[in-house]
Amino acid sequence: MKSSTDSRPTQNQPSSFTRRAFTSTAGLISAASFLPHGIYGQDGVGKKLRVGIVGGRFGLGFQFHEHPDCIVEAVSDLRPERRERLQKTYRCEKVYPSLAELVKDPNIDAVCLFTPVPDHADHVRLCLSHGKHVLCAVPVAMTLEDCQSLIDLVKKTGLTYMMAETSCWQQLTISARKFYEENAFGNLYYIESEYHHPGLDDLYFENGVRTWRYGIAPMHYPTHCTAHLVTVTGERLTEVSCHGWGDDNPILKDNVYKNPFWNETALFKTNRGNSMRVAVWWRGVVQGGERARFFGDKMSFYYNGPNNSDPMIVKSEQKERTEKDSGGFVRTAQVIEKYEPVHWWETDMLPEPLRHNSGHEGSHTFITHEFVDAVRKQRKPQVDLYTAIACTAPGIVAHESALKGGESLKVPQFDPA
Repeated sequence: MKSSTDSRPTQNQPSSFTRRAFTSTAGLISAASFLPHGIYGQDGVGKKLRVGIVGGRFGLGFQFHEHPDCIVEAVSDLRPERRERLQKTYRCEKVYPSLAELVKDPNIDAVCLFTPVPDHADHVRLCLSHGKHVLCAVPVAMTLEDCQSLIDLVKKTGLTYMMAETSCWQQLTISARKFYEENAFGNLYYIESEYHHPGLDDLYFENGVRTWRYGIAPMHYPTHCTAHLVTVTGERLTEVSCHGWGDDNPILKDNVYKNPFWNETALFKTNRGNSMRVAVWWRGVVQGGERARFFGDKMSFYYNGPNNSDPMIVKSEQKERTEKDSGGFVRTAQVIEKYEPVHWWETDMLPEPLRHNSGHEGSHTFITHEFVDAVRKQRKPQVDLYTAIACTAPGIVAHESALKGGESLKVPQFDPA
């Protein structure tokens, strides 16, 4: 097991660490040995949380050094130049050459992992096995077996796992969550979300060597979309039919993931009988972005459109005014209102030092605070392990559906009974 950076060149297969292998090793360790010491006072918020940050690319974009209840104890990356950038960003003198060394530091309470997707499950297991709480970049894992093994280990250790899902904390998603809590949508029966990232294949090579991104299946990176449902309504995606599109590009003919698709589009059914469309596309003439649309019987909510249109709210005319469509048929008139986005990062949702804009539409300061606050108060974070898996597992099954020509498949559920 080795540490890595966000764009480490690799020819390795995705992790094959099995649940059986996990059980045989984790069972040798006493659960009591996992428990961190010295963080909590009688009120649950004693000493500052000491974190280690691993991954000198995406990991540069967070604000742990600004949080009043956190100290960046150490940083790590396999590459010296990235370690130096981490040290400079987080004003931290202590540095380790690898994650394997960093987790041995007894002064570190939690590790923030910003490492390649194929390594996530192994890296999380390593950190938990050394008694460290974990914040990890998306997604949780690449197999359903790894999802289950992480549940087993989190249960055994009692430690906190949180996924750093940016879509949960986009300013418009926070607004959507508040609309839902206020029942503004009425019956919210359909959500659609798209993650369009044309040109991503520019990251498939580094110095002529394939990186972990080379050929990765779109639905193995679904959480920027699925979080728009799961973290707003709490619903679970239970059934899927997915279709993929690819071409004759050599990348799709020879990759370790055996993935033939640039784009994958899925239609999900939820545990409440509602629907969600998810489109994760790596190629095509599309404008990039992560955006969602929420459709209810009282109100609908649109994020910024792909043509840079403003966010908007759509409501039925209260007086049931009618209008005619282009075919001359009568329909209920709708009221369209421009929605002025709220800068939630300016509010008391964050500690004052973090009340500023940040990466991925203002989400990074929220991720920083949510993790620090959840660990110190010993509470469940917004995107805990079960929520993270509820965002990840549907994509794993959706890709399988696409490989089977769109066959409808059940999505296994991992939530506790």
